[in-house]
Amino acid sequence: MQKFKISTEVCFGADSLSALKEIKAENAAIFTDAFLAKSGAADKIASYMTGCRNIKVYADIKPDPPVELIADALGFLLDANSDVVVALGGGSSIDAAKSTVLIARKKTGKDIPLIAVPTTSGTGSEVTSFAVITDRQAGVKYPLVSDELLPVKAILAGELVASVPPQITADTGFDVLTHALEAYISTAANDYSDALAEKALELAFEYLPAAYKNGNDAVAREKMHTASCLAGMAFNAVSLGVNHGIAHSFGAHFHIPHGRANGMLLPYVMWYNAGLDGVALEPTVTRLAKIAKLIGLPAFNAKTGAQNLVNKLKNMQRELGIPTSLKAAGVTKEQYAQVKAHIIESALNDACTATNPRKLVGKDIENILSNLDKF
Repeated sequence: MQKFKISTEVCFGADSLSALKEIKAENAAIFTDAFLAKSGAADKIASYMTGCRNIKVYADIKPDPPVELIADALGFLLDANSDVVVALGGGSSIDAAKSTVLIARKKTGKDIPLIAVPTTSGTGSEVTSFAVITDRQAGVKYPLVSDELLPVKAILAGELVASVPPQITADTGFDVLTHALEAYISTAANDYSDALAEKALELAFEYLPAAYKNGNDAVAREKMHTASCLAGMAFNAVSLGVNHGIAHSFGAHFHIPHGRANGMLLPYVMWYNAGLDGVALEPTVTRLAKIAKLIGLPAFNAKTGAQNLVNKLKNMQRELGIPTSLKAAGVTKEQYAQVKAHIIESALNDACTATNPRKLVGKDIENILSNLDKF
């Protein structure tokens, strides 16, 4: 038996931030990063929280939140005696808030609602039961999976992503593509997740280049925000694959932004999963060909369609400035050689790899990596 559930309320469209006025709490906390605090974005969010008596801001979130940060944030949350938490920011802010709130609930016995307000269009973390924290000493990213991590509400406000720089737009946009494609070919994929993934891909392939070229394109920004949320819903239901398994390790060892790491790997993982390195593999090759047709690419047969989709991804890498090698991402040959074995081991053991459509051994990961290790 399979199950499908969407429990997070999603608020979107004009004046979506007014949903914050519905919060009623004695003590509220906003989790964000230093930039959003200094830019006035956190104050803007607080101004909508008219039903909250006391509002405190935790603005120390860092990219790839480490376990030490979660411990510090927990102390803040407990000292503030917070009744509700609003996470403002990208995936790191939302993941840090998820992890902290989960622990705080267990320690206090309080039902502390979490509301997510994403400021990037990529992670989909606002609607997923996943969070990722980093053990920097061990060089490992740990995906946490629990329905208790799900925000009760997600607010998609297009105006909050208008100022996102082009490179971050590209990185987060490739995160959307990776989430949707991996969900679509997951071994757990079903009709419900397929519908979400297909729409996310249709929107992302059309609007990501426009959002990258012109950050003030309000329509493109809104559509990418929607695509990110839909892709998040899809992979939350059916998980991901080895693309994420490797990307988690890239981020932990080399501090490559998560979406960028996904984008670097995506064409080669799709090529491998479709069996384009040899005998085409079903059902993946046919499913990728279906996506090719959906976005207007030629697909005279399944293999041709899948190849054209992979080539489209490679063209988008170049168009959007995604590095096509580890060297271009700032990794040295020596750094890579030192951790290569650990990357392979981590990818094989990553929770996301379990639903990859093609089963792997270490040599398979090494073959995928060989596309990026040109030094």
